[in-house]
Amino acid sequence: MYLSRVEINTQDRQKLRDLSHLGAFHNWVEQSFPDELNQKPRTRKLWRIDKLNGKYYLLVVSQSKPDLKLLERYGVSESASTKSYDAFLNAIKEGMKVRFRVTLNPVISIKDETSTRGRTKPHVTLKHQMQFLLDRAEKNGFTLNKNDFSIVERSYESFKKADEKTIQLSKVTYEGILTITDKNQFIKTLTEGFGKKKAYGFGMMTIIPEGK
Repeated sequence: MYLSRVEINTQDRQKLRDLSHLGAFHNWVEQSFPDELNQKPRTRKLWRIDKLNGKYYLLVVSQSKPDLKLLERYGVSESASTKSYDAFLNAIKEGMKVRFRVTLNPVISIKDETSTRGRTKPHVTLKHQMQFLLDRAEKNGFTLNKNDFSIVERSYESFKKADEKTIQLSKVTYEGILTITDKNQFIKTLTEGFGKKKAYGFGMMTIIPEGK
């Protein structure tokens, strides 16, 4: 597994116009792996946009290395980097307390008599958005105390697939401290993500061991 990062070029207005919706970011990520463009199925890539010291970064978790020049397509020149994620993942132990950050699309599934798939509605209150993460902790290999994490960002992002109308997706970013309870499941969470819309910037969790 690999963890990659590139600073987004926010000074280029044309590039920012191109990145007007989540589908554009998805395409950017996919095109950074040219060997997979004609492959079916493609491997899953997790990605997220983070803001740090006034700069915006695209983070990507992937099974193979991206082409760094292609990863810089909308980025600052020479800012892209990638490193192996494996040693970090192998050092994970049950009982470890870590600081985490994750961006999710908190929704609830509602039965719909007119559809076999039902429909989803976003959680809109802080209480329900907090509970959304709490309810998913155990099955993703960790425990979480409601007093040890918070929501640091809430917004809506434009999402559009080809030939479909644009919709707004609820985006919620959580930060805090968790305890790892199931090493194998937690590694799966870090490498495969969890929740809805994982291909579109949601579900990627990153961690830093406590004290570092």
